[in-house]
Amino acid sequence: MAGMGPPPKASGVDGKGARRRNSTVAMTRLPAEGRKGAAPRWPLLDDVALTARRNVLAAKAERLRYALEDEPPGPRRTSVERRLEETDVEVETLRLQLAEQRKLEKTLWRDLWGTPQATVWERLGWTRDVAQYVRWKVLAELGNLDAAKEARQLSDRIGLTPMAMLRLRWEIAPDEVAEQRQERVSTAAARPAARRRMRVVDPSAVAGG
Repeated sequence: MAGMGPPPKASGVDGKGARRRNSTVAMTRLPAEGRKGAAPRWPLLDDVALTARRNVLAAKAERLRYALEDEPPGPRRTSVERRLEETDVEVETLRLQLAEQRKLEKTLWRDLWGTPQATVWERLGWTRDVAQYVRWKVLAELGNLDAAKEARQLSDRIGLTPMAMLRLRWEIAPDEVAEQRQERVSTAAARPAARRRMRVVDPSAVAGG
């Protein structure tokens, strides 16, 4: 696949490039907090197939409207009016589908570029690869079964599944800042409980001891 880039550098390689026995391939560590900053500019045009269908149907509707201007009342006019109504519905359906597709693509695109994997995509220049995944994924969510298959394949190629990350030798680094923050919260929460235990001790029992 274009844009996949070179494989991760291997550890355990001697000066001549030969792999030492029992060596392993180094993992690329991805930041747990994800990529920071705005997503790249969306690189794809609107769905070409849907746009073409909408344009063809819109042109058909215009021809039917033109035909109605000179069509006298009667069965033929009724038939043209029915066809025009059906065509207008199809045009509006495609218009709404394209609008919804744009909205979903924009949201998914923004979300993906905040993931840990996005730090590698940016470095390797996989912008269009990720965009293709977004296009197929959104079409899948809109009910296209063939698109769902393409989306699954692309999700594996760009490292969105655990098995894909393992194959690409990617791993998400521990969020040490979050762990330290949680540890401070837990310690602070434990202090009042410790003070309460001290207050309930019977002073006479202490003196008697």
